[in-house]
Parts: sequence; C-alpha cells; structure tokens
Amino acid sequence: MPSEMTAYVVEEYGDPDVFTERRVDVPDPAPDEVRVEVAASSVNPVDYKIRQGAIPDFTPPLPATLGCDVAGVVDAVGDDVERFEEGDEVYGMPGGAGRQGALADYAVGHAGTFAHAPDSIPLEDAAALPVVALTAYEMLADKTTVDIGEDVLVYGASGGVGHIGVQLADWFGADVTATGSTEAKRDLAAELGADATVDYTTTDVADYVADHTDGAGFDTVFDPIGDDHLQTAFEAVRPFGSVVTTESSSTQDLAAMHANSLELGVVLVILPVLLGERQERIGAELADIAALVDDGAVEPVIDERFAFADVADAHRRAESGDFVGKLLLVNE
Repeated sequence: MPSEMTAYVVEEYGDPDVFTERRVDVPDPAPDEVRVEVAASSVNPVDYKIRQGAIPDFTPPLPATLGCDVAGVVDAVGDDVERFEEGDEVYGMPGGAGRQGALADYAVGHAGTFAHAPDSIPLEDAAALPVVALTAYEMLADKTTVDIGEDVLVYGASGGVGHIGVQLADWFGADVTATGSTEAKRDLAAELGADATVDYTTTDVADYVADHTDGAGFDTVFDPIGDDHLQTAFEAVRPFGSVVTTESSSTQDLAAMHANSLELGVVLVILPVLLGERQERIGAELADIAALVDDGAVEPVIDERFAFADVADAHRRAESGDFVGKLLLVNE
C-alpha cells in the first residue's frame, strides 16, 4: 500500500485554473469509515461554487480536495464497519463539502455515506449519480409524495437533477411535463419519460398550465433551478399543491404559498455530511437508487468524460451550462 497519493486540490478560491496536482498522504479510515480506491467522480454546481468561494461555509479545510460524488472499490474498512469489506464496488457522497472529497486516488468517509454500486452500469458511471439522484429522490419521495396519474412539472429536465427527476416521476406513475430551452433538451426529456415538453422561453406559464392540466395547475412542481423559477412554480402549481426545490441563494416573495395553501420542500442532500449527523440516510437512499438503476427505472446521462488531470476543463464546461445530464471525472 503506498503512503502517498495524487490529489487535485484548490489552495485558494478562484477560477478553474486554481486546481493543483499534489502528492498527499493516503488517509486511513476511522473506525466508522471506509477507504475507497477512486474510479471516478463528477461535477456538480456545489463543486464549482465551493471553488469560486461562493459558499465558504461548505469548503473543506484548505488545501481542499473537492468532489462530492465518488465511485470505486473498498480498499480498507474501519474496525466498526460491518456493511462493507475490501473489494466491494461502492458509490457514495462522503465529502467534497465540509470534509475532503473524491478528486484523489483514495477517499475516506463515513460508511453510512456509501452503498453498493448498481450492477447494471459501469462502476465509473455510478459516480454521476449520488448528488443528483439523492436530490431528485428526496425532492419527490421525502418532501412530497407523487401518486399514479398526478401531474408533475419538471424544470431543467435535461440537467443533472432534472434528468433524474423526470425518470423518477415517470417511475412513480405521474404524468410528466418537462421544460427545456432547446429542442434537443426537450427531446432528451421525452426519451427519459416525459409525457409532454414545454419551451419555457416562448410559452407563458398560464398557457402550459392550460394545455397540460386543463388549467387546474400541477400537483407538484419540481424545481432544481430556483431563483425566478420559484415564482413561476408558484404560478404553475395547483391550490394545496407542492413545490419542491433546491433554492437557497435568492430572495423570493412567498405570498402565493399562503394564498393557495402550498407546501414548499427544500432539499440539501449534503447536510448530513456537513453536520456529521444522520449520515446513514445517504447510504440507505443510495441503496434504493441502485435498485432503481438495476430495475431499469433510472439511468445517468453522461455528456462528457474528463480525466482528473483535466478537472479545470470540466469545471469550465460545467459553469458554461452547455451540456446535458452530467460531466464525469475519471481517475485514469
């Protein structure tokens, strides 16, 4: 076992070029942790926001190893860990915010933040799932319930969280309407299970509510984008309906919630890692998601693969927004 490993770290906030390749000590797992030989990670908005310095409270100690998502092979287990053993293929969300992450040859984290990887997709592809799939799962299965035949509107349906949200809503049996700004993005949403698609750049909320719910409003609006989309969500949802979101960075008028007796659910899936509490819920939900993947209900869409050494390029593309699904980082 080597004593050192390669990691890609940020020593200060800045643009994507602040990533530096460094040799660092291989971490040892604590009694309740596992160590994973990393096969892949992926890029999420939280990663580049940490790198930018936009959310300093989420930053691991500098020099920081980012990367919340990980897939790999268990290399060592802590004395108190019984769920995993060396050689297990796993995926998880053990760090990258609050503690060191996955852009290294090895990563350690609480055993509760991992699950056995899906069998039906390549191990490195599983690294595209944790943050986005956990977010979509908690939005639709924890913050609200979706019943067969209900009308669900999914914003950003070709994005990281959105493309999983479309698949989950379809699996729950909902009638799914998905938004997209281009024909290609709307076509992808339809391929993933959307029953109808909307070009939100040319269609008023009232018009697509009339077209797809006979004017009644959607039972649930799934909003992984936030900002002004949250106001349109309040316009699109029916009275007594639910809006589920990841919004945390803007100021919004919540008067519509009172006027229409709405429920608002907000998700931050990395919170158990930040708090060091209830981390087992991550692994439990990832086990459910792996089962959905193996049943064919969910599949990650990977737009492009980058080597760890090209993490700066991956972050640049992520920040541009010019992609669908996920951008994967592979430890070559």
